[in-house]
Amino acid sequence: MSRKGYWHTIKNQKILILMSLPFVIWLIVFRYIPVAGWTMAFQDYRPQNSLLDQEWVGLHHFRELFREPTFYRALENTLGMGILGIVFGTLAAIVFALLLNEIRFMFFKRITQTLSYLPHFVSWVIVANIVITMLSVEGPINGFLMNLGIIERPISFMSNPDLFWGIVTIADVWKETGWNAIIYLAAMAGVNPQLYEAARVDGASRLRQMWHITLPSIRPVIIILLILSIGNLINIGFEKQMLLGNNIVAEKALVIDLYALNYGIGMFRYSFGTAIGIFKSVISIILILIANSLAKKFGEGRVF
Repeated sequence: MSRKGYWHTIKNQKILILMSLPFVIWLIVFRYIPVAGWTMAFQDYRPQNSLLDQEWVGLHHFRELFREPTFYRALENTLGMGILGIVFGTLAAIVFALLLNEIRFMFFKRITQTLSYLPHFVSWVIVANIVITMLSVEGPINGFLMNLGIIERPISFMSNPDLFWGIVTIADVWKETGWNAIIYLAAMAGVNPQLYEAARVDGASRLRQMWHITLPSIRPVIIILLILSIGNLINIGFEKQMLLGNNIVAEKALVIDLYALNYGIGMFRYSFGTAIGIFKSVISIILILIANSLAKKFGEGRVF
């Protein structure tokens, strides 16, 4: 493009550029400028000194990080709960969207959609309290199982480390399924109705229509969302684990973010905490590049 054509394009789109300018400024201030703080990971940071007036220690904090057994336990827990969340969260959202899409009674469909969105807006503090109450020794879940004769005495769900990952996954799926289904429902709304009409003429059941028309039509959306989810596999936060965990299941509840909080910032090891953050960012980039390459290999769903 010539210089004259370049300025002509800017002039024609000046309103759009001005509208996007606040978001660009926000991105620079809150996303790019803080990256300068990554230098703390290569320093022996002391808060009383400026960022440039610190002792440089190179990769010392990274070597220290990779030598700690607790870090590998936190990484294992993070990947385990992250994979469970992606698998069951994606499946639950797709199945729920498929079922909602098949409802023909619009009033009931809208009510169901609205109710399914509500848990997303509920704080994890409240959700954790509900889960702990439901799964307590004297809670309704144990009472229900005992009344059915499935168990003879109450199970202490919240003090069993082997059940912790599953409890966190189920709680997360319950909270986010309705909200995550929105994009899939929007994609299903764009499927050509003539495809369903042709399938009905051929005698296809509604289940066959879902399997052979709806799912293939939204496959690119599913792959794109999976790529984005895989990129955030290691960024699962720590709220769920901290609120649902206790001293008995602490070993299974320790994730990367909680590890950075407790063993980094909590112990005033700011450089060590920054090294953990850089490690997370690098792993996230690698994961999203791998997922994007796989999508490219299969010929669809590339993000970039």
